[in-house]
Amino acid sequence: MIKLSALAIIFLVLVSTATTAIVPGTYFDRFFFIIFENTNFDAATQNSYLKSLISRNNSVFLSSYSGIAHPSQPNYISTIYGSTAGITDDGVHDVDGNNLIDLLEAKGISWKAYMQDYPGNCFTGAKSGLYVRKHNPFISMTDISSNSARCANIVNADGIDTDLASQEGLPQFSYYVPNLQNDGHDTGLDFAMNWFQPWFEERLKNPNFANGTLFFITFDEDETLSNHIFSSLLGTPVTSGTHEDTTQYTHNSVLKTLIDNWNLGSLGRNDVNATAFTQFLQHP
Repeated sequence: MIKLSALAIIFLVLVSTATTAIVPGTYFDRFFFIIFENTNFDAATQNSYLKSLISRNNSVFLSSYSGIAHPSQPNYISTIYGSTAGITDDGVHDVDGNNLIDLLEAKGISWKAYMQDYPGNCFTGAKSGLYVRKHNPFISMTDISSNSARCANIVNADGIDTDLASQEGLPQFSYYVPNLQNDGHDTGLDFAMNWFQPWFEERLKNPNFANGTLFFITFDEDETLSNHIFSSLLGTPVTSGTHEDTTQYTHNSVLKTLIDNWNLGSLGRNDVNATAFTQFLQHP
């Protein structure tokens, strides 16, 4: 009995270790995505906090990055689906077919979508307080919304500090969406950055947040036909120095970068011909 108990303990430890193991990437082991709303490129580059982010060591200013479409929702959809799925509005849509989560889970890569003010329980409604479904592409994917285990990875963003304090830390892919106030949608860029700066800077002090994480800061769209938007990379996976990358990127490049980093394969959509923003990346 003692031998059996000992074996059982060893088995549980091995299972636990396998469950929480980090899957090494070519350029980074963790990717943290945060997206803001409806801001023209020139306005963003004049914001003091965003200017400071692209002036830091281990940063890349993606100065030729563009949104995919107007209005908001098709841009969010494209970041995990590889196309707009034919969506041209901000209404409620269900999207069939494979998506980024299928590729990540096939490789054992953990993920979570942090949504401010999300009510939880696989909520599929269009709005709840300051949360809106149109900014949550995960709930539109039918192979997520119909799967309770996957749906459980779409969480209220308040849970991020609990995750940071846990032994496992953040998942390897984190997708953070502020609410309609903090993303600047209803309030403007200055309000959004006044929220983001103290929130981000405080968590950067936490090694469970910062170490080995590539941070990607972007906007969904601007309000012009060119759809030129501010985007930047920050973190230890960026080579030393302050860099500007003038390559033309779009939201499809997010997918391509993740695919190349973890050798995920392809969704067979616009991710195939997209360009990954890996020029200044090197595994720390």
